[in-house]
Amino acid sequence: MPIQLSRLWTRNRTIDRLPYLLTGMFLFLVKFTIDWTIATQGFGKSWSPLNYVIWPNDQVLRVFELRDPERWFSLTMLFVSLPFIWIGVILTFLRLRTAGLPLILVMFFFVPVVNLLLFLLLVLLPTRQAPARDDVAIAVPRQLQPLQRVHKQIVRESYWWSGLVALAISVPLVVVAVVYCAQMLESYGFSLFVGAPFALGMITVLVFGFSKPQPLGACLSVAMVAVSLAGLAIITIAIEGAFCLIMAAPIAFVLAFIGALLGYAIQVRPWLNDQTMAITLGVILLLPATMAAEWANEQEPSLREVRTEVIVNAKPERVWQNVIAFPPLAEPDDWLFQTGIAYPQRAEICGIGVGSVRHCIFSTGTFVEPIEVWEPPSLLRFRVGDQPEPMREWSPYTIHPPHLNHYLCSQKGEFQLEALSNGRTRLVGTTWYTNRMWPASYWNIWSDYIVHRIHGRVLEHIKALSEVP
Repeated sequence: MPIQLSRLWTRNRTIDRLPYLLTGMFLFLVKFTIDWTIATQGFGKSWSPLNYVIWPNDQVLRVFELRDPERWFSLTMLFVSLPFIWIGVILTFLRLRTAGLPLILVMFFFVPVVNLLLFLLLVLLPTRQAPARDDVAIAVPRQLQPLQRVHKQIVRESYWWSGLVALAISVPLVVVAVVYCAQMLESYGFSLFVGAPFALGMITVLVFGFSKPQPLGACLSVAMVAVSLAGLAIITIAIEGAFCLIMAAPIAFVLAFIGALLGYAIQVRPWLNDQTMAITLGVILLLPATMAAEWANEQEPSLREVRTEVIVNAKPERVWQNVIAFPPLAEPDDWLFQTGIAYPQRAEICGIGVGSVRHCIFSTGTFVEPIEVWEPPSLLRFRVGDQPEPMREWSPYTIHPPHLNHYLCSQKGEFQLEALSNGRTRLVGTTWYTNRMWPASYWNIWSDYIVHRIHGRVLEHIKALSEVP
């Protein structure tokens, strides 16, 4: 089928997989040439094809929060991307129509890592040849018929046996991919938190319906069970702790659900089922390849700021004494700190003025905080020279996942005291930190919340000490 430019301006056409692949490759080369020229010649930045592995990235999503040089660079790259985004969406829309898949799947074009899986899927799937029939047996290529016969002999007509076989295949594969990404590459990015659960849901459903198309409810149920078993396996083999998996669960279940929907859309269309094995193998191979590419092009996280304030019924001079150092706090009864999250216990200071060192002792170790600004009784600012682990994992084993090292990093902090009327003080605590866990827009919700709760524990303690007569 020839490539026609008119296809880019109408949604009523179709496009076969070879023109779709060739057009996509041509547009990628054109866009890379433009982006490379702008980045290197216009802004003095390096640029490589790996920059497209994770897009949209955190800089695009937070473009108006960046400083001027980065903001203008991101806005320029985003503006240049707009016509290519439009063309890509139209081509993907047409290809979905041609393959007989639900058109709503075009939304995956904007989901990092998943959009690569979608592109692979649309390149592998043939053009629709016949109307959908949900009650027919699945026909597979002659080479796979012995495998299908074995599958039928094992599962027969049972949903349960078919589900167990699907789980026995998909769960170990994805757990191995998680071990590869987290333990070997020490990368906690989109491929791990987006690609892995999406692939788990999709592969599970494709294997589940290998011999016979399965109902939507059963497909979604077996995908949710697969995510639960994968999490249990990760805890059992001492890869992660329970609380980290609880934090990752919302995004994992949602993406597995989406992957299961796509798997269901494929397995109920008989004219696509001779491609099921190719799709499954393609997803299995693409996932670790994407993990490796992301690890090779890991981006530097942006600096985040978290501010928390309390009103203290005492003058700034009195509050200041409890800011620079404070006696031990009572053990927390806060549920968050019962999960293993590090919490502050006391603070000490060695010396007075700029150059002195404040030590904030947490449940997992000590923050070493050299003082950079000393303006009593209004401002104390420090950088973080050293810090302990952010948490102790909930696990039946003694484990130390790589994300405990240099993923959530405090860079600097300050206490600001503002005198108010009636002898009161506004006490503001601020922390600047980076978080290398991706997708940043999700994990920063957790990290901001945790930092706020740590601030609250310290500030309420200082408030109570300062208000004692």
